[in-house]
Amino acid sequence: MKEALYWEPLEGGKVRCKLCPLNCIINEGKRGSCKIRKNIGGKLYTLNYGKVSAIGADPVEKKPLFHFWPGSCALSISSVGCNMHCKHCQNWEISQADESFPYLHDMTPEMVVAIAKRYGCESIAYTYNEPVIWYEFVLDTAKLAKKEGIHNLLITNGYINEEPFRELAPYIDAMNIDIKAFSDEFYMKIAGVPSGEPSRRTAVIAKKDFGIHVELTYLIIPTLNDKEEEIRAFARWVVDELGDDTPVHFSRFFPHYKLLHLPPTPLETIEMAYRVAKEEGLKFVYIGNVPGHPGEHTYCPKCGKPLIVRYGFEITEYNITEDGRCKYCGERIPIVGTYKKRRYPGMWW
Repeated sequence: MKEALYWEPLEGGKVRCKLCPLNCIINEGKRGSCKIRKNIGGKLYTLNYGKVSAIGADPVEKKPLFHFWPGSCALSISSVGCNMHCKHCQNWEISQADESFPYLHDMTPEMVVAIAKRYGCESIAYTYNEPVIWYEFVLDTAKLAKKEGIHNLLITNGYINEEPFRELAPYIDAMNIDIKAFSDEFYMKIAGVPSGEPSRRTAVIAKKDFGIHVELTYLIIPTLNDKEEEIRAFARWVVDELGDDTPVHFSRFFPHYKLLHLPPTPLETIEMAYRVAKEEGLKFVYIGNVPGHPGEHTYCPKCGKPLIVRYGFEITEYNITEDGRCKYCGERIPIVGTYKKRRYPGMWW
């Protein structure tokens, strides 16, 4: 337990959490919507500081980050809690849990960084549950990792207030932001928050104000966010606000948690989204959760030849030069870092 950052006292022993746009007003002895920030004696405490639910070495492509140090190793680490309550969450066992989750391990930022160095991981990915809810621990660990030359990756819903994000952002090297849909109705009915605007704002601030490498994921769920006009509007927003070189991952839904009654996303819907995003001008569009699909590959936007060929999270062919250009036509490709084929240590608990 640790006193939280970003809160203010209110009359009657209440407090207001100012970490995320929910801005929960919390009575004495009660918790915020995330279940993990609690008012104790008129002060707000975070209950998951140093509480680790999972840690393991992953390919960075699993995050998914396709344009950030391809082939490198990310130490993935998670806790419990989330400020959204998505009915389709595949990690709901930890995202909707609190500090009573039975499989938590106590760790310090120093321990996390030491493990990353021991296993040769070039980055630390804060992932699986929502890292915003682990804010204090993520901030402390990211600062230490940065000093040690280790990249910090935020795999997030982006649902955070601007002031705390601006404090964290200088220590973050890359983000994959999960854009749930392009309608507030979806966010209200399926994610349990009023609007998706704060997530989109975070993406813009990250890229434009801090130069963070940003990729977006849009999970396409049948009947809920799969209409062509909504996907077209989303793609147009990406081009206008983040740039046509922003990587976008359209991921296939499989039934999870409270949406077990829905079928997996039809392949033709995923391919429609891929086509529409290209029509709107996005240069780097990817199809996720369909191993072996040509939409997993990176293509040169000028000559159209495959530059990074993937099968799932594995790179099987790499045709980008050391100075970041297409091997065939010389077009500059926005890839952070260079590719080196690596072996993963297979560490996981």
